[in-house]
Amino acid sequence: MQLTVKRFEELSAAELYEIYRVRVAVFVVEQRCAYQEVDDADRHCWHAFLHDENGIAAYCRVIDPGVTFPEVSIGRVLATRRRQGLGTRIVREGLRVAQEHAHADVVHIEAQTYARGLYEQLGFTQVSDEFLEDGIPHIGMIWRAQ
Repeated sequence: MQLTVKRFEELSAAELYEIYRVRVAVFVVEQRCAYQEVDDADRHCWHAFLHDENGIAAYCRVIDPGVTFPEVSIGRVLATRRRQGLGTRIVREGLRVAQEHAHADVVHIEAQTYARGLYEQLGFTQVSDEFLEDGIPHIGMIWRAQ
């Protein structure tokens, strides 16, 4: 499994296509949620993905501060292969990217509520009540560097 981390402008057309293909497959088709999945925030991110000969296995984007939140944020976290620890691994990589490339000591996320435990294991703390985003329950969470 190889990790790739690139800014939007560094992505090849094939990489960008594959990122959008898996994001739409998970967030729009699988979760049956019609929303504008491809957004302007993509242009202001580090895109991190684990891949092999079968394609992208896990993905997240690390969003620059001031784009969606005052702090650096991580979003669009997904694993195409479940129950293999890939979700945890890609969030760890996202945190590493946030610290190394964006010099973040605080990271904000809006997590789907069902995934709270995964994020708590990685050091995130819930900072909001549950809310609906695109019809799916979410919570705000913050991670702080130790």
